[in-house]
Amino acid sequence: MPETDLVLLFTRPLNEAGLRYFITGSIAGMIYGEPRLTMDVDLVLVLPQAGIKKLIESFDETHFYCPPREVIIEEAARSEKGHFNLIHHDTGFKADVYLAGNDPLHAWAFTRRREIKMDDDSIWVAPPEYVILRKLQFYQEGRSEKHLRDIDAMIERSADDMDEPLVMSKIAELGLGEVWRGFNAWRSF
Repeated sequence: MPETDLVLLFTRPLNEAGLRYFITGSIAGMIYGEPRLTMDVDLVLVLPQAGIKKLIESFDETHFYCPPREVIIEEAARSEKGHFNLIHHDTGFKADVYLAGNDPLHAWAFTRRREIKMDDDSIWVAPPEYVILRKLQFYQEGRSEKHLRDIDAMIERSADDMDEPLVMSKIAELGLGEVWRGFNAWRSF
């Protein structure tokens, strides 16, 4: 996993502001699987209108690029797929922030997110089942094998920590059966 401090650059202010989030993507894949190179942290964030001011104040322009208020308001108004970036000036490390909106899979994951203690800090991480489902969707969209490698590593290292029947149920519900079969064929090579 990238230096813990790089992830904490983004999670610490969110925790202090009382904003609900979870880490997903490659960082979550590394937590449940194995390390690989990444240049950002993916966060899913619940951002009510009242939280926009807190968010902007938490990522001050001296240390971070934070989009203008108008951009955040516009992205937060989307019912699905709201997105923006935060960038730490000194390190160049970036957070891809995906807004929870009305996405039922995000809502489901928020009820199952996991708190991980790191010394005096905590981070909230998506459940492994969610990470696998999203990586299957991303593979379906772009065919990047990095998602398959991440899923494979997660299954190898965290299988005892996952609810396999739940994953299979969600795969059927999300119409990912063909992608799952393709993953298993890829994995057997």
